[in-house]
Amino acid sequence: AARRRLDRFVETALERYPSDRDLPAVDGTSRLSPYLRFGAISVRDCIRAARDAALERTARREGAACWIGELCWRDFYAAQLEEHPRIAQESFRRELDAIRWDDDQERFERWRDGRTGFPIVDAGMRQLAATGWMHNRVRMIVASFLTKDLGIDWRRGEQLFFERLVDGDPASNNGGWQWSASTGTDAQPYFRIFNPTAQGRRFDPQGEYVRRWVPELADLDDRAVHEPHARAPGVADYPEPCVDHAAERVRALARYRRAMNEETKG
Repeated sequence: AARRRLDRFVETALERYPSDRDLPAVDGTSRLSPYLRFGAISVRDCIRAARDAALERTARREGAACWIGELCWRDFYAAQLEEHPRIAQESFRRELDAIRWDDDQERFERWRDGRTGFPIVDAGMRQLAATGWMHNRVRMIVASFLTKDLGIDWRRGEQLFFERLVDGDPASNNGGWQWSASTGTDAQPYFRIFNPTAQGRRFDPQGEYVRRWVPELADLDDRAVHEPHARAPGVADYPEPCVDHAAERVRALARYRRAMNEETKG
């Protein structure tokens, strides 16, 4: 099954991978992560197939290079956990262990259950609950939302993902969550905060992914589907946004800045 999936990806999606990999409504990723997680196929097999495909058709070169880069991230996170086992429970950036996270169980449950009122976030969490998998772009969006918009400890999200993901890998899961929470190895400063509405419009412009997983919004037009209560008031059975993103962005920046200042003083 892993080999069939790899062959299909190389033949049908590798060439468009640089653009399609960020579109959750498109089958544009390899979907090999569960097979890699459990050793049904190796990273070397994948890299060899990508390089061979690029040699056969030059149009695949960019896609092959891009995908190999993503496979390298997987090995990088494995190497980080091997070298720094403490990051299984601690921030890679020690100074950010001083962050004062909020302990809001109601908000966490709304995020967990896909009832935040932010369509792209809710679509991702419902996909995860239903299938045990979530598109990578959406993983970044929902992780940023939990840590930056809701101010909840990344470790709670990491644990939920590990419990639900069919490709739950300790190193990759930890690396992805710490990247999103800005506590990990990423060179980008802590002020990367995804706007979930803007992310939805950019990467799901026709709203296909949202409509698939949030059927309450199926009848809305492409613009309204990402801002239902602003553009289509009175949407039945869909919750109001649980937070104000602009206000939470300010709070998040203050939270991280305070942690950095405390570490400097210490």
